[in-house]
Amino acid sequence: MTGTRDRRDRDQRVRITHPEKQLFETGFTKGDLAGYYRTVADVILPQLADRPVTRIRFPDGVGGMRFFEKNTPKYAPAWLRRMPLTANPGSSRPAKTVTYPFIDDVAGLEWMSNQAAIELHTPQWRVGPRGGIRNPDRLVIDLDPGEGADIGDCAAAAHVIRARLAEEALETWPVTSGSKGIHLYAALDGRKTARAVHASVGKIARELAAEHPELVADVGKEKRVGKVFLDWSQNHPARSTATPYTLRGRAAPHVAAPREWDELVSDVTQLGPDEVLRRLEHDGDLMERHGFRRAS
Repeated sequence: MTGTRDRRDRDQRVRITHPEKQLFETGFTKGDLAGYYRTVADVILPQLADRPVTRIRFPDGVGGMRFFEKNTPKYAPAWLRRMPLTANPGSSRPAKTVTYPFIDDVAGLEWMSNQAAIELHTPQWRVGPRGGIRNPDRLVIDLDPGEGADIGDCAAAAHVIRARLAEEALETWPVTSGSKGIHLYAALDGRKTARAVHASVGKIARELAAEHPELVADVGKEKRVGKVFLDWSQNHPARSTATPYTLRGRAAPHVAAPREWDELVSDVTQLGPDEVLRRLEHDGDLMERHGFRRAS
């Protein structure tokens, strides 16, 4: 009986309280946030599928306090799937278990929107039907421009990294992050553990920093001036990345937007939600086209 009631409750659209509340200086509201996530549900839900979700919430909008939330709050609806996970195997630090939520449907997106969870972040691994943490099915390198560098420098670095990863038989695809830089994704076959992937990507980042010292760096803020920082740490099993198609909590609403390689030129820009929706209507889901939609 309880399961039937939970399904019935979930099928009903979540009520968005104070939909007129402004979250961005541009006038983008909480109602707009929920509307965006409803519209992109068909493409963001496959990216969220079976991945625990860390949220960045902005209860007073992007100009106010923000906070990261990993645990599922006690007041979350009963139908919101959750699972206790310890996602730091092999660490010397004490294991920490977090009861993460999972977003399985439009109602889950709506509920997160009502919490002013503008950003949805996920790890590179998924959880199996019995709760086991699987090996990662993708790797990611976050290209972050240091002081004096910009997204055009990230685009130049992305092409260099693409060529290097091709030597490892990895095909990469770009996602402009919706923040300052670019995320590069490569699909994996799930044979390597997260620790092994983390180590191998770190090795590649260090090699690239040595080979292209004028363009990229992999350590220390003082060494990033005028360069692009290669953040490979998000392949660690305890880390997460802004999920493709999530909004970002910056001054203006921008999206972690999948792109084609020919778009990565010196004047590439971040995309807003309206631009992303137009591209989806015209081009379809680039993540699916490039092999990142199917659950492993």
